[in-house]
Parts: sequence; structure tokens; C-alpha cells
Amino acid sequence: MFGVRRMRPSVNRPPTPDVQENQEKEPTLQETINIKLIESGEKERLMELLRERLVECGWKDEMKAICRAFIKKKGRNNVTVDDLVHVITPKGRASVPDSIKAELLQRIRKFLVSAAL
Repeated sequence: MFGVRRMRPSVNRPPTPDVQENQEKEPTLQETINIKLIESGEKERLMELLRERLVECGWKDEMKAICRAFIKKKGRNNVTVDDLVHVITPKGRASVPDSIKAELLQRIRKFLVSAAL
């Protein structure tokens, strides 16, 4: 009765993290490119070019019309911004003309070459 001593189970502790895990991880190539685009101001120039091209081709008016039709169908007081975003995002992305995508891609490639990335 007194001679047998029961051991308590050990406390489960998480493993000690390795020193490397505590150090900041290297940014991915996509993150590095995004950082360079922002730092150089090229991202803002690309965004402005995209806005201009989307207005020129009528994309913006088309998206506005889709939003208005959705609001009219559901009722003005029954639609949230999140509802509109949910409805319009897939349509908007799918309807950007290929020529605009190609132009932006060409500008990004040109930037990458000039930035030596």
C-alpha cells in the first residue's frame, strides 16, 4: 500500500521550435515581385492603365449595368455590398478583354526585365 508509488503522467508540451522557424521566412517570388512593383510605383501605374482600358472598352459600364439589374431584381433595401461583390466578381474577371490582359502582362514582363528579377 505505501510501498508502491504511482508516477503521474508527464505533461504534454509542444516541441521546442527550431531556431530557423523563428527567423523570418524568405518571401516568395510573387511577394518579391509585388514588393518591387509597389516600391517602384509601377503597380500604381499599371492599376491606372487598367482603369483607363476598362473604361475605354465599356467594361465598367457593363459591370455597373449588371449591378443595377441585380439591385432592381432584389430590391434596393435587400442588397448588401457583399452581395454585389459576390455576384459581380466572377463576371467581372471573366469579361476583362484578352487584349487588356495581354497588354498588362507585357508591361509586367518589361518591368521584370528592367528590374533584373
